[in-house]
Amino acid sequence: MSNWTSLWYVWLILLTVFLLLLCGITASCIKFCCRKKRPSVETFPRHPYDLTAIAIDSDSTAHSTVT
Repeated sequence: MSNWTSLWYVWLILLTVFLLLLCGITASCIKFCCRKKRPSVETFPRHPYDLTAIAIDSDSTAHSTVT
């Protein structure tokens, strides 16, 4: 069996994975904290919109004039 301390590349891979995991957790915490502190402000007030739908049959004269 080989000695675990002589396998330096295994320790390097484990350290790299651990640092990437730590950076991801730190970035997620910072993003969550910044989002929580900043109040959500709408730039434009919302206005209700009216929607009108006009159904045209194929037998309609308006449809024949449009086509």
